[in-house]
Amino acid sequence: MDNWLSKLERKFGRYAIPNLMYYIIILYAAGFVLNLVNRDFYYQMLSLDAAAILRGQIWRVVTFIIQPPSDSLIFIIFMLHLYYMIGQQLEAAWGAFRFNLYFFSGMLFHVIAALLVYVTTGISLPLSVWYLNMSLFFAFAALYPNVQFLLFFAIPVKVKYLALLDGLYFAYAVLQAFLPAYGGNALFGIYYKANAVGAVVSILNFLFFFLGSRNMRPYSPKQLKRKREFQKNIRKAQRPVQMYPNGARHRCAVCGRTELDDPNLEFRYCSKCSGNHEYCQDHLFTHTHIK
Repeated sequence: MDNWLSKLERKFGRYAIPNLMYYIIILYAAGFVLNLVNRDFYYQMLSLDAAAILRGQIWRVVTFIIQPPSDSLIFIIFMLHLYYMIGQQLEAAWGAFRFNLYFFSGMLFHVIAALLVYVTTGISLPLSVWYLNMSLFFAFAALYPNVQFLLFFAIPVKVKYLALLDGLYFAYAVLQAFLPAYGGNALFGIYYKANAVGAVVSILNFLFFFLGSRNMRPYSPKQLKRKREFQKNIRKAQRPVQMYPNGARHRCAVCGRTELDDPNLEFRYCSKCSGNHEYCQDHLFTHTHIK
């Protein structure tokens, strides 16, 4: 899967939206204000309503993301700050393209799930991106398991333990769909089923994207720190630019490709190799070190 993602990144990486979570937060803030002005407008015109989509209201496959995570001003400020922090860290670790792909594929899976449920059962589930956002916490915990959060602003807890609680929350959302609806109310039953589908789809998106990657080491915090320090040392050393016979400035010591072969290729020197050996992004972490 890594090779597949790398190929997609080289081909479409220039279309990625940098600082994506910043714009997502703006959409949530706009949705919060919209709810204050007209609470019903979102569900009437913007929500992920499969029946309405099949009637021609195609914009709903995008606009459903505007639903804010809470109606409480205090809670939404806290949640948007948390989302932004996690999103920024994941984008810094994965790169803009892979973070874009994770979030937009999660949205796409929600749309597909809503349509499949409607076609097979006739029920239009009001899916939101709440569980997609919560699944970002799993990815964050996988990359930064020992980072500490202050629970209730006082108790230091490592992220990996909070991720376990997050997992229980997802499991309860799925289990709740099989329990009797509160008070026998059918609307609660639909709400529970929507939560279950959203939780399952978000977990599948996480597993497909993150655990399906064969090698996430290049995107770990230690590797990123090492790369930044090495690049800083290179700039300080003011290494003279080497020109190859074909006019290229960079060439991979493994595959021999240059920036003339593919302008989207990135090249780095390896700090563990003796001499000035440069590698493309596909071989920087997989080559045999030269001593």
